[in-house]
Amino acid sequence: MKICVYAICKDEAQFVSRWVDSMSEADEIYVLDTGSTDQTVALLKERGVIVEQKVITPWRFDVARNESLKLVPEDCDVCVCTDLDEVLEPGWRQVIEKLWKKGVTRGHYRYTWSFNEDGTEGSVFDYDKIHTRHHYRWTHPVHEVLEYLGEGMERVVYLTGIQLNHYPDRTKSRGQYLPLLELSVKENPNDDRNVHYLGREYFYYNRYDEAITTLKRHLSLPTATWDAERAASMRYIAKSYAALKEPEMAKTWFFKAIKEAPYLREGYIQLALQFYKESDWFGVAYAVENALKIKERPLSYITDPSSWDATPYDLGAISQYYLGNYEQALIYAQLALNCAPQNKRLKSNYELIAKALK
Repeated sequence: MKICVYAICKDEAQFVSRWVDSMSEADEIYVLDTGSTDQTVALLKERGVIVEQKVITPWRFDVARNESLKLVPEDCDVCVCTDLDEVLEPGWRQVIEKLWKKGVTRGHYRYTWSFNEDGTEGSVFDYDKIHTRHHYRWTHPVHEVLEYLGEGMERVVYLTGIQLNHYPDRTKSRGQYLPLLELSVKENPNDDRNVHYLGREYFYYNRYDEAITTLKRHLSLPTATWDAERAASMRYIAKSYAALKEPEMAKTWFFKAIKEAPYLREGYIQLALQFYKESDWFGVAYAVENALKIKERPLSYITDPSSWDATPYDLGAISQYYLGNYEQALIYAQLALNCAPQNKRLKSNYELIAKALK
């Protein structure tokens, strides 16, 4: 089996050594450099990576990805697409060789997109950028995805044991995302996925009215059927209303999100945070109690790490404290501290509640 890694990059010299080390199980590594002005290209070539340079104007991620895929030889069996700020944990090739059967076209695997300050995992979800050399192309100017062009059905295997970790450069701007998302939606106004992303991006830019309008349009699209993503749109609508000082509308939309996807913690936790802002301790307690009934964490990009870290227990401890239920508050405070033992505020809260209990 011939396995090749391919990537795009620009000014990522700081990541080259670590990235090549983690990709070294491949037979060949190909990189399209899109205009580096640092030592990225020289460092890649020193490590034996096959590099070509091409400036993509106007910039689009899908065009760059497709150009990088063209570098991979026709006789490659499996292509592994990563970025230079990502790291594959050792043994990934062995997993592919074991699980990639005849007829498989694409592999899914576990991806840690972010890490918390203490080194624990933050956002974790399934990823899908391992595929056959032929019958695939990248689409969308940003948040690009692989489109299957082969005959018949795409055949997917879950590559249990592969772990990809993301260690981004936090100083890099994401300013290009908004215009590219606007372009993507202009090109395909009924693509529900990118309409959701665009609405979310408006929220990130504090353009709350546009976020609400765009996310409501996402919900109106007939193809917007994934309940988890629909619920995420509802939560961003709710947070937009909260930012616009309309708390009742915010709570209405948080409850809509909970109804849409009752198996997700996120609606309850973000509702709890809204109640917290209002010092509604019964509301906080209600939302936390219901969130903690949900035990299974989905491996989806929709999942918010704060729903699965110390936050639910922290909110539970605070609400129970103000309700005078010190014993329950102390239990929650201990659980929160277990999640983040180095957090000084959580430790201080625990000590305060323990003192009140005495």
